[in-house]
Amino acid sequence: MQKTYILDTNVLIQAPYALQSFEDNHIVLPLAVLEELDNLKTAEGERGANARQAIRFLETLRCTGNLLTGAPLPSGGTLRLELNCVNTELPPGLPEHKNDNRILRVCQALKNQAGPEERVVLVTKDIVVRIKAQMMGIEAEDFTTEQAPVRQEQYTGRCEVFVPEKKFEDFKKKHLTQEDVYQVDENGEKLPVELVVNQFVILKADESRKKTQLGRYNGKYILPLTYKKKKPYGVSPRNVGQYFLQEALMLSAEEAPLVIIKGMAGTAKTFYTLAVGLHSLMEMEEPPYRKILISRPNAQFDDDIGFLPGDESEKIAPLLRPSIDNLEQLVDQNEKERYTDERSLADKVEELFDRGIVSAQALNFIRGRSVVKTYLVIDEAQNLTPKQAKGIITRAGKGTKIILLGDPGQIDHPLLDERTNGLSYASEKMKGSPLCCQLTLTAEECERSALAMDAIQRM
Repeated sequence: MQKTYILDTNVLIQAPYALQSFEDNHIVLPLAVLEELDNLKTAEGERGANARQAIRFLETLRCTGNLLTGAPLPSGGTLRLELNCVNTELPPGLPEHKNDNRILRVCQALKNQAGPEERVVLVTKDIVVRIKAQMMGIEAEDFTTEQAPVRQEQYTGRCEVFVPEKKFEDFKKKHLTQEDVYQVDENGEKLPVELVVNQFVILKADESRKKTQLGRYNGKYILPLTYKKKKPYGVSPRNVGQYFLQEALMLSAEEAPLVIIKGMAGTAKTFYTLAVGLHSLMEMEEPPYRKILISRPNAQFDDDIGFLPGDESEKIAPLLRPSIDNLEQLVDQNEKERYTDERSLADKVEELFDRGIVSAQALNFIRGRSVVKTYLVIDEAQNLTPKQAKGIITRAGKGTKIILLGDPGQIDHPLLDERTNGLSYASEKMKGSPLCCQLTLTAEECERSALAMDAIQRM
């Protein structure tokens, strides 16, 4: 049964290709949406670029069909523009001049015209508009094409398996295969394990459960961790998650040019990432990277920062304060003396920037570039849209390692959630790539403080 989908502007601003994502169903764009696209087409950054892309696609359809009666889509459906349906009344209390309500009025009119077997669905990223739609008896949903699974079902990049005692003892001398390991169900029955390329593995001896070893599956064998005994920039792993994190970060850009790390606050995602970056540039005889480039989206990601005083680094400095805090801990690891001379500490961090070892850049300026031989850290990546995450990953030039860090449970972007943010989207799409290592750090691996650990578990 064909359906009629009415699209809100925010869907096209986040995913301009959405017009080609509804198979052989009918798409309706209210005039209010067209007007909003027109207003946004000159905007700077991602919003303007997406608006222009959507408008260009509409122009292609206009040249091949009639947008008022329904132009054919490559997917087999149709797309048409709908005027404001001014004769349809809105519920009392909904101002007619607001674009959201104009879109809802179109939905109401099409619902009134639909037959008993027809479905009319509003597609919007705006939760409040979906609530209003329900109040009016209109079916509404989020744009689900880019959705990752619910958080509990998302890929974590690690698993626990059992190994026969003899093979467990010989692990460091003789690599294991996928067939050598197993899991058990609630009845104790053995279950085969389907490992993913670059998945980290906690190996447990099946006769002495307290014995464990750590490994990584390369697509053919389970191998011991290569960098387990390393101490990048003087930092040692404190838990299993950090051993895996260290391995993913220290693999070369040729082996793992993309690392995706998810975890709650206090799990040392940024701290450890910067430690490995400083180790790579300052402690290795032949540094594999030219510099560490740090970027972090603000809640709106793409807002123009041009009106703020200072150069680009000064403008985005407030967004990078968490990274600066971590750099302070790394350049002076004496916890008792670190903050006795704040000026000296600030000078040490500033020297990293002055020497070009560390630099910062706004994300919207990375778009369109090819980043070569760079250790690129994207902090708070949960505030990226899927398209923005793709845009960053595809900027990787030769010798560049990209690290996406974030907590899908702490999203500030008004149109994203745990399933639709760019970090979760990239994680699911890159699962199984031989060029990507992933890891989800657990609440038990919080290393910030006893209070932070307790708050994560209680709150």
